[in-house]
Amino acid sequence: MSTELDKELKEAVYDAAPPDDFPMRTRSRGRRVVRALVWVVVVVAIVGAAALFFWRRSHAAPEVSYETAAADRGTIAAKVTATGSLSALLTVQVGSQVSGRVQQLFVDYNSPVTKGEIIAKLDPLLFEAAVQQARAFLLTGQSNLRKDQAQAANMKIIFDRAKNLQASQVIAQSDLDTASANYDAAKAQVDADQSSLESAQAALNQTEVNLGYTTIVSPIDGTVISRNVDVGQTVAASFQSPTLFVIAQDLRRMQVDTNVGEADVGRLTAGMPASFTVDAYPNRQFIGTLRQIRNASQTVQNVVTYDAVINVENSDLVLKPGMTANVTFIAAQKDNVVRLRNSALRFQPDPALLTRIGLSAPPQSSPQEPNRRTLWVLRDGKPVAIAVSTGVSDGTWSELVQGDIKPGDALVSDMTLAPRRGLF
Repeated sequence: MSTELDKELKEAVYDAAPPDDFPMRTRSRGRRVVRALVWVVVVVAIVGAAALFFWRRSHAAPEVSYETAAADRGTIAAKVTATGSLSALLTVQVGSQVSGRVQQLFVDYNSPVTKGEIIAKLDPLLFEAAVQQARAFLLTGQSNLRKDQAQAANMKIIFDRAKNLQASQVIAQSDLDTASANYDAAKAQVDADQSSLESAQAALNQTEVNLGYTTIVSPIDGTVISRNVDVGQTVAASFQSPTLFVIAQDLRRMQVDTNVGEADVGRLTAGMPASFTVDAYPNRQFIGTLRQIRNASQTVQNVVTYDAVINVENSDLVLKPGMTANVTFIAAQKDNVVRLRNSALRFQPDPALLTRIGLSAPPQSSPQEPNRRTLWVLRDGKPVAIAVSTGVSDGTWSELVQGDIKPGDALVSDMTLAPRRGLF
């Protein structure tokens, strides 16, 4: 306590001392005041500048980030894709009308055949025996007919004689009646024999036809693409005709049966070109022509498809029946047109974002004009709404039909606010 008191007394004495160093003390105090004033001015300037910066930042237009896709010039092809399988224009399944054991085969896989050529033969022994039996029945019937015809002729003579005798009152009426009845019975027997003879003839014809069926011939000119029997195998034709061979008429002319979805079938017309590839030749493209769109629909897992048939030339025989074809139809094509990205055509900016950057949303396209769209294009760094009309589309690009768009224009496909970086 005494030390602090002594210190205060010394300072008091110092202050009461004569003003020998008064000027020096005055200058020191002035410099402190000036420095304090400078610091106050600097702080006030910094606070003012910060306030001005934040005020201007809060009232400045927001920064916007754009994703763009440039318009260009080129070709647009509207395509419809489908899958299908190759087959010959005419394919015939050759079967057997009768049952029997396969005795001989005259063709094999890939064998060329002509119409009427023997391609297989069944064992004919049973059918030959049936023919002989039917022929014997026919001969028996013929013999019976001749015998009964002779008997009928005799009955007619007896009847005529009895009629003359009865007219002369030589015999009784009962004898004439008996002769008449016998004659009528003889004629009826002849009619029955004739019917039996016709039945026997029909049976003979049937057995001969069945015997002929043991020889199997090709119904068309073509190529054997399938053989389903071997020598010694028994085929049964009791309920349905078994398929022995499958013959394609001409493998140089084939067709592709494709499954086209109902959403795309309206874009196809008969005569339009089509291209396809097969897995066997992935780097080769084959060309065909759409022949017809069949009206019969197929529904698989609630998906409705239609068979679009394509004619294909196969002169080098590289295409084979059953190959899977990946088909592309060219529904429409435009060359050397201005192309617009579909992502830009689908883009519709947020109205609130447009308001923040000082723009207004354009009117929406009418549903009655589906090809009328509004595009946003960057002009001098700012988005501008331009009305356009579109044509052919391939799913990625669309044709520009009308509108102030030139190749190289940056079409806006997305518009977002850019995030602020840092505190300032």
